[in-house]
Amino acid sequence: MAARPKTLSAAAVPVLVGVAVALLDGLFRPLPALAALLGAFLIQVGTNLANDYYDFKKGADTEERLGPTRVTQAGLIAPDAVFRAMVLTFAASALVGLYLVWIGGWPIVVIGLLSIASGVAYTGGPWPLGYNGLGDLFVFVFFGLVATVGTYWVQALEWSWLALAAAVPVGLLSTAILVVNNLRDADTDALAGKRTLAVRFGKPAARAEYVALVVLAFASAGLVAWLAASPWPLLSLLAFPLAIRGVRSVLRDEGPVLNDTLALTAKLLALHGLLLAVGIALPALAGAP
Repeated sequence: MAARPKTLSAAAVPVLVGVAVALLDGLFRPLPALAALLGAFLIQVGTNLANDYYDFKKGADTEERLGPTRVTQAGLIAPDAVFRAMVLTFAASALVGLYLVWIGGWPIVVIGLLSIASGVAYTGGPWPLGYNGLGDLFVFVFFGLVATVGTYWVQALEWSWLALAAAVPVGLLSTAILVVNNLRDADTDALAGKRTLAVRFGKPAARAEYVALVVLAFASAGLVAWLAASPWPLLSLLAFPLAIRGVRSVLRDEGPVLNDTLALTAKLLALHGLLLAVGIALPALAGAP
């Protein structure tokens, strides 16, 4: 429950898309790709544990919480035990990172250290990112750009504009998940002093942000298709009906109902990412030159 396995699509999708670009370029390497996936899972779980622990310590999680159960706040696991689990999980991700550093060199050192530090600093430390309106940027950068391009790098050992372009919709939809979370919790976050964008600019702005993120994610498929010199990345547009459901809910719903919208948006990220990855890799999988 503390690890929140339903959130792991946010870790898996960028790796999947990065692997797809490597396949298209004929540079796929299974062991670095698998290590990237394992490292992404561990960083996601470590971040979830950090959020559970630090939100409780800072008073953001109370009995009035509208979202899924947090184990520390609910008294299911002692805070010290959650903290130790967080440390061990990030340590395990660092061990996986050692192999990736051996493969990918100093860029992976930078990516790994920043990812772990940001996972803790999202809700922990003297100036937590999530409490100061930077959570959205953090998610877009690390669960979109960094994870996707980093996955490509450890296989190809080179830069790719296509990997960067394909990372954009991944980051946008990952951020959309956070926006639903912050919209749902805006009232309780305000009382706890958690200044998310939904608190700073209000719920209408959060709803507008969600719509913009979803629209831009689907619009970016055109850029990916152009850079891939293939129409197949447009397969991701097949996820649009799910996006419509998410937008409708965000525009009209409040409170605990948004838990279902949160799950729906996670499914949207997974489906869109899978279709995008298949579309990117399809020419290579079909044996096209």
